[in-house]
Amino acid sequence: MVTVRKALPEDAPELVRLRGVMLAAVAGADRAPDGSWEGPAEQTLRDRLAEPDGTMTAMVVDDPLRPGRLAACAVGVIEQRLGGPGNPSGLVGYVFSVATDPDHRRRGMSRACMEGLLGWFLERAINVVDLRASAEGEPLYRSLGFAHTGEPAMRLMLRRAPPPGSPQADCPAPD
Repeated sequence: MVTVRKALPEDAPELVRLRGVMLAAVAGADRAPDGSWEGPAEQTLRDRLAEPDGTMTAMVVDDPLRPGRLAACAVGVIEQRLGGPGNPSGLVGYVFSVATDPDHRRRGMSRACMEGLLGWFLERAINVVDLRASAEGEPLYRSLGFAHTGEPAMRLMLRRAPPPGSPQADCPAPD
C-alpha cells in the first residue's frame, strides 16, 4: 500500500530535485537542466504550497528508506480560461512534474500521486485535466483515462531584448 500526502512548503527542495530527475529523463543526459531554474522553482513552490486554498498542489510519497526525502510526486495547477461548450466554467487542471526517484520506480507511486491529484481536482469541481506525456508515462495516463485530444500544442518562447551594453547585446543573434 502506497501512502500519498499533500506536499508542504518544506517539501519544495525535494519537489525541485524530482523535477530535475524528470527533466533529465525527458531531455536526455546530454541536455539535462543546468540548475539555474532550481532556486526560482523552489521559491514558487514554497509560496504556492503555503496558500491555504491555492490553485497549485503536489501529491507526494515519502521515501521509505530515507527520511526527509521524497520517492515520487505529481504537481498540478488550476487555470482559469474562458468557458466553452465542453467546459462552461473555463476551469482546467494541468498536471506537470510527475516523477519517481529511479530507486522506487514500478511500485505504483506515480499512480498513487496521480490518483491523489485527480481527487484534489475533483474536490474543486475541475472537470477537464490536461497534461503532456512522455512515451514512458503515457501508459499510466491512459490507464487513468487520459486520451489524446487531437488539438496540437504549439509554443513560442518570447525573449526580452538584452539591455544595451550588456554582453548579450554585443553577441550576434543565432541563425
